[in-house]
This record gives sequence, C-alpha cells and structure tokens, in this order.
Amino acid sequence: MNPFDLTGKVALVTGASRGLGKGFAIALAKAGADVVVTSRTRESLDETIAEVESLGRKAWPVVLDVREQSSIETCVAEAWEVSGGVDILVNNAGCNVRKPALEVTWEDWNLILETNLRGVFFVAQACARRMVERGYGRVINIGSVTCVNGYAGLAPYGASRGGTKQLTMSLADDWGPHGITVNCLAPGWFKTAQNKVMYEDEGWVDYLTDRIPLKRPGAPGDLDGALVFLASDASAYMTGQTLLIDGGISVGAVRAVPTK
Repeated sequence: MNPFDLTGKVALVTGASRGLGKGFAIALAKAGADVVVTSRTRESLDETIAEVESLGRKAWPVVLDVREQSSIETCVAEAWEVSGGVDILVNNAGCNVRKPALEVTWEDWNLILETNLRGVFFVAQACARRMVERGYGRVINIGSVTCVNGYAGLAPYGASRGGTKQLTMSLADDWGPHGITVNCLAPGWFKTAQNKVMYEDEGWVDYLTDRIPLKRPGAPGDLDGALVFLASDASAYMTGQTLLIDGGISVGAVRAVPTK
C-alpha cells in the first residue's frame, strides 16, 4: 500500500483561489483527494475547480471569510454537508501588510492577526469538533519562515506566524488523543500575489538568493511533497511539528564566509 495515497479522502483548503492555496488544492487532488475549496468570493474559485476536476477529482466551492465567526461556522457545516466529511484541513488563508514597525497602525495589526492567527484557530476548531466524532483528522496550518526568523517590515506578520507555530503545538497536544494530527507547513520565500512586486526588483532577488543555500526562491511544486506527506498516513506518527520548506534560508541569513 502507498502511504501517500489520498484516494477516498476529502480535504478542505482555505484561501484556494490563487497562489499557494490553489497549488495546495491541486497537489492534494493529484494525490487522490477530493477537495472543498474556499475563498471570499465564489467566482474567484473557478480556475481552481477546473484544474481539480481535470484531474478526475471532485471540487466543491464554499465561500469563507476567516475574519467572520459566522462565516467560519457556515462554511465548515456546508463543507461537511456537500462532501460527507472532511479528513484534511489545510489552513492557508492569510494576508500581509509590509511596513516599518513604527508605521504599523492599529487597523494593520488587527487585519493581519485576525486573519492569520484568530482565523486559523477558529477554522481548525470548527473542523476538529467534527473530526473528533470520527476519530481521525489531519490539520495542516500554513505558516512561513517567519515562524522562526525575524524580518524588518514584517512585525505583525511575523507575530502571527510565530503564533501559528505555537498554536500548532498546543492543538497537537489537545487533539492527539482524538486521532487528529496538527502540523505546520512553513514555506520560505515563494513568489505570490502578496509579494510579487518585490520580485520585480532584481537587486532584491539577488540579495535574497545569496542567503538561500539552494540558491533560488521557492518554485511552484516545491511544497507539494511536504503537503501530501502531512496530509497522508505517511505522517501518522508526526504531530505538533513545523516543517520548513525554505531552501535552507532558516539555517542563518548571514554568511560567515563569502561564497563563490
């Protein structure tokens, strides 16, 4: 038997209309899962649905705003109704505001923490309540390299991702006795809709690449293997962990010896 096979499983991916979330939905479908995909608007999910269905898997669109408690409860109830039950949660929906710490506003802080941390917790809680009844679940919280590294201009974002790492450990301890694993998948520097403007600066890209031991930013597909691992029975004895897929940048951003 292939422990990475997700045939017969149902995954729920939040923030699945674009970027990493869309890639996660497609990767899970390739591994055999049917997928509930969410976004704040139904129309934005059309491309993701088409790609999942082209792989012969089912895709169900559900509207979700992770900043609204009622939206979370409605979404999770609908996800269970249309799919028959969710086995895997990929807690991906997130946002960012890049500013020097002295310029961060009250509103900036609330937007980021409510989306990236509060939303992650309450989506996981709503799913786990139903997973407990089945005695099985895989919760994958999406963090980032800022779970472990600090970067100027990303104070609220880093706080939210560091919180995600700590939350993952607490939930793993809480829900482990119920057959639910909780892990954090932490990407390094990937080009997404949130940060694409930064990748238009060749000097910045060179600066970043020099600090990545594998000498390149993340590319589409680099997260697929780790995601499927965490979603599958291959990781059945792994919980509370943060898995960094970052090209090695988290080993140390400053080079002690110049490289050629």
